[in-house]
Amino acid sequence: MSRRFAGIDIGSRTIELVVVDEAGEIVESVQADTGFDPMTEAKQLIDGRNFDHIMATGYGRNLFEISFDASTVTEIKAHARGARTLFPDIQTVIDIGGQDSKAIALFDNGRVKKFEMNDRCAAGTGKFLEIMAKTLGFTIDDFGHEALSADSELNISSMCTVFAESEVTSLIAKGENRQQIARGLHASVIRRIAGMVNRVSSDGDIAFTGGVAKNPCMHKLLEEKLGRTIRLPDDPQRMGALGAALLAAESGSA
Repeated sequence: MSRRFAGIDIGSRTIELVVVDEAGEIVESVQADTGFDPMTEAKQLIDGRNFDHIMATGYGRNLFEISFDASTVTEIKAHARGARTLFPDIQTVIDIGGQDSKAIALFDNGRVKKFEMNDRCAAGTGKFLEIMAKTLGFTIDDFGHEALSADSELNISSMCTVFAESEVTSLIAKGENRQQIARGLHASVIRRIAGMVNRVSSDGDIAFTGGVAKNPCMHKLLEEKLGRTIRLPDDPQRMGALGAALLAAESGSA
């Protein structure tokens, strides 16, 4: 029986588990909400599943390492590895999750060359978009579609979540169009992400990973702002777990 290797990505909103075989092919992929007790959720995901080695990534990786005596890898390396497996020619990765955003440049061999990370405030993250969607009365799943339906955007001057929420509330009170406000909020996030990308990489296609990659407005505006092709995995949220599983396989067979 061939050996199996698992990668688990414990994020702020969801946990993904991917199991690969010795050839690096995915044999199992599952997801659960992080909830209030991520280690209990993680244990439920791994219980009953067969693998020889597991590697953790995501914001909860250090707690997982202690709880399950597992090895860990940074989200930067994990997402770079997962994205490069699907798109062997890309040299740039954008990863936007619930709590942070990253722009990652890669060497020709796929190793991380340079990166920029926003993890000190919610601006430019999934959490920012989630709060703004709620303020406008949209679900997070509909937010990008609603923003795309606008024929113009309203400028949002603040990127601080608290001040932006107050600004949005004021615009709503003035009777401004919600879709145009949503478009403006997306554009404000794009400006921050594009700045990060341009500081690490200047050309070539880009892989977009993380939960925010599911937002169609983010995809469209990023392509327009950067003038580069943005390539999306079928399941952008599992790229970290996939990368961790592949790295586990490499370390386990070394």
